[in-house]
Amino acid sequence: MATVMNNEGEYGKYFVTELHAPEFSPEFLERYKKFGNRVRWIDGDMVPGAFQMNASWYHSALDEPLFEEHVHDNDEMVCFFGSDPENPDDLGGIVEFGMNGEMHRIDKSCMIFIPGGMKHLPLSLIKVDRPIFHCSICLSATYDSKDSDGRSIYDAPKK
Repeated sequence: MATVMNNEGEYGKYFVTELHAPEFSPEFLERYKKFGNRVRWIDGDMVPGAFQMNASWYHSALDEPLFEEHVHDNDEMVCFFGSDPENPDDLGGIVEFGMNGEMHRIDKSCMIFIPGGMKHLPLSLIKVDRPIFHCSICLSATYDSKDSDGRSIYDAPKK
């Protein structure tokens, strides 16, 4: 058995070791820096056959929702994890997350299953005492979402 480093070798194409996110609007990227640092992104455009997943660290609260309500055709899993290894259940902050119009305040590490076709969000970072690790997984090759106006949630925020 051959041993190779990181993304080298015959199967290295399946190991994503750098951030290669889709192109987002400059406005979105500037806004994102205020509350988070994207860590990794993978999708079927980057690795043929892959489903979409992204991961970020959220480091600051924000006084407005990060993303608006939207829907996907495919199932999605959204996760928030606290960064205290001595108390992994403690989120280290408060996240507000909407599911089909019902708002949930989250202060514990959690995973949220969102069936395809269900409206979800807005997402707000109410309080961040310690970095919160966030990841989401869509069971589709790329991240497709539209808000009530038909815009991608990654477009510039509504004015």
